Amino acid sequence: MTQRDFLIVGGGVVGMAVAYGLARAGLSVTVLDESDDALRASRGNAGLVWVQGKGVGMPRYAELSLEAAKAWADFARELTERTGIDLEYEQRGGVDLCLDVEEAHSRQQEYTTLQSASSFLTQEFRWEYLDRKALTSYLPGLGETVQGGTWSPHDGQCNPLYLLRALYTASHFLGVETHPASPVERLEATASGFRARTPRGHFEAERVILAAGLGAQTLAPMLGLSDAVHPVRGQVLVTERRPPGARLPTPQIRQTASGGYLIGDTHEDAGLDKGVTLAMMQTLADKAVRIYPDLAETRLVRSWGALRVMTPDGNPLYEASSSHPGAYNINCHSGITLAAFHAGGLSDAIRDDRLGQSFPQFSGARFHVPAT
Repeated sequence: MTQRDFLIVGGGVVGMAVAYGLARAGLSVTVLDESDDALRASRGNAGLVWVQGKGVGMPRYAELSLEAAKAWADFARELTERTGIDLEYEQRGGVDLCLDVEEAHSRQQEYTTLQSASSFLTQEFRWEYLDRKALTSYLPGLGETVQGGTWSPHDGQCNPLYLLRALYTASHFLGVETHPASPVERLEATASGFRARTPRGHFEAERVILAAGLGAQTLAPMLGLSDAVHPVRGQVLVTERRPPGARLPTPQIRQTASGGYLIGDTHEDAGLDKGVTLAMMQTLADKAVRIYPDLAETRLVRSWGALRVMTPDGNPLYEASSSHPGAYNINCHSGITLAAFHAGGLSDAIRDDRLGQSFPQFSGARFHVPAT
């Protein structure tokens, strides 16, 4: 059997975006994924392609997010042309709401500081703080008690399930082999590359990419890579379908292409529990009605919980192993926003084995600085 160029552990949006990028460049790729009951972030997120709030404290992350958002329209168009799948992508701008005066003041300070730390962001990152009255042109029917929010033209939304489906379909057309229900139990170096052991047999390739989300806690140390990730639970409510409106998306609430509203934006330390709680659902419902009072009589039809994959500082983890050359670790909680980058610049850097040189700020070494 001919050895594959790359073995990717993890078949979520992050792993499949990289698989697509590598296959598009003519490389042979095998993807190993877990079963449908795995702790998946890719199927539980709100589908935002979002720049605001990214990179506070790490300007390079903000730059990557903005570059990815700028590339998203072409990325979505390319996937649709290859697969016929409409990603329901739109970029009309977005608003990140501030529910009180303190949040409004803090947000403006953060964004001003972030812009001043990067000449690229100074020139390219557009945002504006608007009070409640000014926001009503973007968010008709906004509640009277909302303080205001930051508007940016860079933000948008898509259907994350259609994105994942399109990545799988396009990758298959390009020759990517995918193996579901094949959780990796062990990774090890061989004389010619790497081997992954699963309950369904072992798989080998010249190089290996770990894109396993929370699975990095177990698998990453086997190849000298960082295991510094932890789960953060988010809960989401979904309403019945409503007539389409002109409201821009927000991280707190957005209307999908099918008409339902997604209500979320929670951050809970709940370990590996991806369940929903009555108390949090009530909190989310109350916030939604505060934002849009006209939703008060709208029925809720579904709820779910999902686990975000977070690093200690909240920024992406991109690293090449120094002890096992040819092994890479990629992990982030913004797989939707960064999908165009993961299929483009990141996969190119991995292909050319220059990940560490191109993106040194994102190495896991930053979490393991020796104490002085």
